Amino acid sequence: MSGSNVNKVFYADNYHPIQAGSIDGTDILPHDNAVYRALLCSSAGLYDPHGDPKVFGDPYCTLFVGRLSHLTTEDTLRRAMSKYGQVKDLRLVRHIVTGSSRGYAFVEYETEKEMRRAYKDAHHSMIDDCEIIVDYNRQRLMSGWIPRRLGGGLGGKKESGQLRFGGRERPFRAPLRPIPYDDLKRLGITPPPEGRYMSRFQIPSPPRRETDSERREEGSNKNEPTEKDGHNHRNSSIDEDDWSHTRGSNDYRGGHSHKGNNEKMKHESRRTSKDRDDYSPHKRFSEKEDYYQRRSAEKEDLYRRSSSDKDRSRRRDSEDRDDHSRKHHKSHR
Repeated sequence: MSGSNVNKVFYADNYHPIQAGSIDGTDILPHDNAVYRALLCSSAGLYDPHGDPKVFGDPYCTLFVGRLSHLTTEDTLRRAMSKYGQVKDLRLVRHIVTGSSRGYAFVEYETEKEMRRAYKDAHHSMIDDCEIIVDYNRQRLMSGWIPRRLGGGLGGKKESGQLRFGGRERPFRAPLRPIPYDDLKRLGITPPPEGRYMSRFQIPSPPRRETDSERREEGSNKNEPTEKDGHNHRNSSIDEDDWSHTRGSNDYRGGHSHKGNNEKMKHESRRTSKDRDDYSPHKRFSEKEDYYQRRSAEKEDLYRRSSSDKDRSRRRDSEDRDDHSRKHHKSHR
């Protein structure tokens, strides 16, 4: 990496648990149990970001507000966030049993423009003597999102031992080591955008809603291949005729290239399918799970052996003490 990129950063567009646990977004293995738990939830589809019945409103007009004081109420938060636009709805997340504040909330504005203004200006502002952080609604707008309670999330403090990178508060650093493109592609991780890094003073833009013109353009792009299919089909039929003609001429010359090519193609397809099976993410997850099970079994076996050795040593010491006491008693007689 060039020296000009030393202080550059980049942000995650899609969420992947392994990448979120990496400071530069290039890790290919989970480095702690929380990342491994989030990876299992992601691969097994155990979390549905749209299945929460308490979720409300338009995600493109909703902000996440974190690091709130536990003394902050809905009225205080509404007054503070109304500086940036008209608040349509607000939900301060509370503990289901005690009813106390959990320290974060979701604020919905009337328009997307007002949400973007609050996204830009309310970050690191003060409410009830606490410095808050503001982000867009990643739960509903970020693909692959896993919450913090399941080992995912973004940000965090060093004291928590669960730092997650790629978000607004803790972006990825431009990598200093070679980027493993093949491994990242196999795991479905978006590689770092070389040549398009940002400075720490630039504000990442939240996702925008698709306009009607973009939807029409996307629909036209989907219809274009159907028109080209006939042309491609005709070209493919011409190519097949040419190939059959050359194949016939090769067979006429007495060569066995067609048969050899077929066998070679079958061998290559078997090899590529075998490689895909060997490097599939699910197989890697199962191998990792088997590894942890083996490790736990080895630890249990080691603990069992150590406890049995301790018991034997205790019995040996007690026998030695008994022998010594008997000898001492005989000598006194």
